[in-house]
Amino acid sequence: MHDPAGMDVLDLSRWQFGITTVYHFLFVPLTIGLSILVAGLQTAWHRTRKPEYLRLTKFFGKLFLINFAMGVVTGIVQEFQFGMNWSDYSRFVGDVFGAPLAMEGLMAFFLESTFIGLWIFGWDRLSPRLHLATIWIAAIGTNLSAYFILAANSWMQHPVGYRINNGRAELTDIWAVLTNSTTLVTFPHVIFGAFIAAGAFVLGVSAWFLLRKRDVDMFRISARMAMVVSLVAAIGVSLSGHWQAQIMTEQQPMKMAAAEALWEDETSAGFSLFAIGDVENGRNHVNLQIPYGLSLLSTNTLDGKVEGINDIQARYEALYGPGDYRPVVGLAYWSFRLMIGFGMLSALAALVGLWLTRRGRLPASRWPYRLAIVGIGLPFLANTLGWIFTEMGRQPWTVFGLMRTAAAVSPGVDVTSVAITLVGFTLVYAVLAFIEVRLMLKFIRIGPQEEQEPDSAVPALSY
Repeated sequence: MHDPAGMDVLDLSRWQFGITTVYHFLFVPLTIGLSILVAGLQTAWHRTRKPEYLRLTKFFGKLFLINFAMGVVTGIVQEFQFGMNWSDYSRFVGDVFGAPLAMEGLMAFFLESTFIGLWIFGWDRLSPRLHLATIWIAAIGTNLSAYFILAANSWMQHPVGYRINNGRAELTDIWAVLTNSTTLVTFPHVIFGAFIAAGAFVLGVSAWFLLRKRDVDMFRISARMAMVVSLVAAIGVSLSGHWQAQIMTEQQPMKMAAAEALWEDETSAGFSLFAIGDVENGRNHVNLQIPYGLSLLSTNTLDGKVEGINDIQARYEALYGPGDYRPVVGLAYWSFRLMIGFGMLSALAALVGLWLTRRGRLPASRWPYRLAIVGIGLPFLANTLGWIFTEMGRQPWTVFGLMRTAAAVSPGVDVTSVAITLVGFTLVYAVLAFIEVRLMLKFIRIGPQEEQEPDSAVPALSY
């Protein structure tokens, strides 16, 4: 459906879903990572009774709760869009897609929301051990929630456990959906990415206090913890990303080829560092490579074969019929590189920070602290670009090999309604972003409060 100005319902719907999804995912990795870090800090306090750990638990716990609330609010909008903008998609996949999402809502979200409530209000009502269990159960629920949502998304990337009946995909094996090979590689990659984001956030906030010489001994602890978490998570991201690239090469070779601007089938293919391509004619003018790098990444061998865009396009036309099965090559290529680049910078920052703070030292210069504050954004950029690559690289498919994106949009939606809601959501999200930043900055400036344990050793907490 087009309007006189050439606007397209499909394109506007994609923009709307993309904007709301990217915005929502800014909160998700921080929530996932912070839930575990806060639980770890409370565990350290429970075991040592050192007041520094208690103050850090409550301080970062407040920031975690603000972020969790924003994530819940922004995530609800996505559910509505499935029915409003993508009704044909919902009709086609609802029987399969709804199962893991129902499990996420009824089990995982129930765990995290219920036990977060118990954690907030249970400081002076529950025993220390039981109260500690509430934050761990909430953290486990948060990670379970991510698993079920990724299982649903992975089915779109690699459909399994279904049959087609009367033009709809029907679930035949929920276990196959939950143990989809795509899910098994995507979940650790996303979780490790979340830990990098949470580590960078805790490090940046700690650096802000260290720069101002406030609670130096306490924030030295959180800064070191954050850098260790970020570095270990970066190693996990690299290993899981390597595994994910091999699965992607097997299941979605066009996505891998677009990520490398690889136009023809190659053995001993190099990993592209910088390329200038001619999409219309299917070739590169310039391509600076690491020899054998792509074959090693994709096949674990130096002489492995990697399929190229032109060859895959010809094969897909024979398999699926006429059409352009290429994603936006430039977007796939650069989002893939920038994702890796920002992730590597986060890892490097953690490594340098650990060296600068070795043996209890703190840098005398102000620039490491300032870089740590700015570095909060690096893993968020990496995570966002990773999802842009994942979703845009799958195009023109909504469900790979089964349903094209053009067939998924709601038939009864017009340009005006989508445009109005697109502008409306964007403005609302801008207001929410302002509120989120103001709240975060307010509680960061206030800083950790002094804590006095009552005789019962169960501290009171006021939120």
